[in-house]
Amino acid sequence: MERLIKLIKNRSDIGGRARGSDLGIDALEIAAINGGSDYFNQYTFEDVKTHNETIYDKTQNTFAKRIEFVLEQCTRVSYAVKRNLEAHFFPIVLSGDHSSALGTISGIKAEYPDKTLGVIWIDAHADLHSPYTSPSGNIHGMPLAAALGFDNRKCKINEVIQETQQHWEELKNIGIEGAKLDPEHLIYFGVRDTEEAEDIQIAELGIKNFKVEEVRYKGLENCVERALAQLIHCDMIYVSFDVDSMDCDLISNGTGTPVSKGFDQYEIIAIINQIIASRKVVCVEVCEINPLLDTKGNKMAEAAFEVLEQITSSLILPFE
Repeated sequence: MERLIKLIKNRSDIGGRARGSDLGIDALEIAAINGGSDYFNQYTFEDVKTHNETIYDKTQNTFAKRIEFVLEQCTRVSYAVKRNLEAHFFPIVLSGDHSSALGTISGIKAEYPDKTLGVIWIDAHADLHSPYTSPSGNIHGMPLAAALGFDNRKCKINEVIQETQQHWEELKNIGIEGAKLDPEHLIYFGVRDTEEAEDIQIAELGIKNFKVEEVRYKGLENCVERALAQLIHCDMIYVSFDVDSMDCDLISNGTGTPVSKGFDQYEIIAIINQIIASRKVVCVEVCEINPLLDTKGNKMAEAAFEVLEQITSSLILPFE
């Protein structure tokens, strides 16, 4: 069954470190206009209501900042993704900060509870913290821990209040109750900036990380083939692309947590297009563009839009 593309615009930045990723979608649209592309006129879209004003509220949840609002935002994203999958659209989620990915994953599983989900996470960061281990309390570093249902309390550094614990449990149960995927069905590309608690979790769970140097040394196509072979028993794949997976020195600092020695946009395009060719991809997400931090004009959004436009043109949508 052919699926039409639907853009889901989630301008939330309340799970991030700095203001500005809520403007990432607008920066993408400007990049398209300046590049002479009518991309954003080609596809239907919907805007997800946000809680961005709450970033100015005093938070009681120090180790999971604004968690009650992130919970509501992820629930909204989950509903949007589920509703569009149910209507036979292919959702491309354009988000501010990466906490939204929990909502996307939850929406996919809510629509397909009996199907096995694989996740390919293209990012500089592992996003495996919980309120018990996070050194910052920023929830954009926690979506995969919630999706996997892991607290990693053996690495606990924070005393978490009961209210935060309750919201955290609710986050883990958005869409459907319990874990949304198994650790062996999560694969990283480009993760290179982690904390000890995450390193311990990655090692214990055996999560594969195709580092930038490995991809270049062993060959991009070979590494993606290995990733897809690991997900052979997955019925569907979700691809999450955080722009900080790209090299901030080569591309731009226009993201909340820039990291050097990453991919370029052409490598990202090649990785995602090969995954799309598996014909298992049901949703793609792009996030963490922050034009307020871009010292090169709109360079990060321009590179991200190049990725978005190229992978969209590769989407053949026969998923059943």
